[in-house]
Amino acid sequence: MPNTKSAIRRVRRVKKQTSINKIRKSKYKSAVKHMENLIQKGDKKKIKEYFSKFQSILMQVAKTDIVNKKTASRKISKVSKKIS
Repeated sequence: MPNTKSAIRRVRRVKKQTSINKIRKSKYKSAVKHMENLIQKGDKKKIKEYFSKFQSILMQVAKTDIVNKKTASRKISKVSKKIS
């Protein structure tokens, strides 16, 4: 239990940050799953359309340190090799 005013404010802030981080991580995971599903189906047109959005989502999440930048880059690279 927080004792000082600053600790109480910090608890409130951490709760808000945690919820935002969960949303971002969920967004990342759903983007990866969606891309994997498109690759399995083999719909080249939809893959090409979604790929730029996929890259954007992964780099946004990496920018906020939810996922490491190198991890996001690696995922993008693997997907681009699969669709080429």
